Amino acid sequence: MQDTVFEQIKNLVTEARNPVSENIDIKSTEEILRIINSEDKTIPAIIQCEIPYIAQAVEILVDTFKKEGRLFYIGAGTSGRLGVLDAAECPPTFGINSEMVQGIIAGGEKALISSQEGSEDNFEKGASDLMSRGFTKKDIACGIAASLRTPYVLGAIQKAKEIGAKTIYVTCNPRSELKLNVDVAICPVVGPEVIMGSTRMKAGTATKLVLNMLTTTAMIKMGKVYGNMMVDLMMTSRKLEERSKRTVMMITGISYEEATAVMAKAEGHVKTALVMILANIDAAEARKRLKSSDGFVRGAIER
Repeated sequence: MQDTVFEQIKNLVTEARNPVSENIDIKSTEEILRIINSEDKTIPAIIQCEIPYIAQAVEILVDTFKKEGRLFYIGAGTSGRLGVLDAAECPPTFGINSEMVQGIIAGGEKALISSQEGSEDNFEKGASDLMSRGFTKKDIACGIAASLRTPYVLGAIQKAKEIGAKTIYVTCNPRSELKLNVDVAICPVVGPEVIMGSTRMKAGTATKLVLNMLTTTAMIKMGKVYGNMMVDLMMTSRKLEERSKRTVMMITGISYEEATAVMAKAEGHVKTALVMILANIDAAEARKRLKSSDGFVRGAIER
């Protein structure tokens, strides 16, 4: 009798054999690279078809954030690492606190640098790891599982639903095969991998693009961007300090010296500096206007 897991994975798209790369082991270096590249080129068009679902997820995220809820990514292996990566990059990019977007990976922090594959099979652990972060029904859980069926992720999402929280699921298998009830399923079906079952490749790339779209669009809708420029970034390094000054200079046309001076008065906050200059007001009034406009620079200026 065949194993249950074998039965689960044998028909998954992500576990199928790719006819394009069947003889890749006897190809030249350049031929191998061209095969990989040609398969990667298919990903953006596939994600384009998922935009309506990604948009639904973004609206839920924005509503959650406005109510002071948080986003929790839950995944295992590559999927988990990508969730942790996206969560880690949000604070310096958008000036949010580290609690607002969090990543949970099966096997814990050790799994970020060393494979802990067996940890993905623990259904109960997914739920307990989520709840140990103080997850509540105000928050939103986003499960990431390229192969659809990861027990650790399913356990976390089921628990989130049980307590009444919103849920998103990102997978590279068809929506019709997802048996778990979630609020939004995002399913870029990228097809068989160049190396059979190696979902760190096309599935990983697709997942990274989807997560970029989710948080970036949500943050734009939260007023974290002015034009196409980051204006809520945190000056936590010399690079970000100078990028902040350059942003102020590019938007307002002032000199480097003037940008340095106004950033000091704004206590390093780009948004405050912009409103001060563009509305010709002091820092206290700029902060007041930003608060009343929910952090949107345009709204603060127009007032």
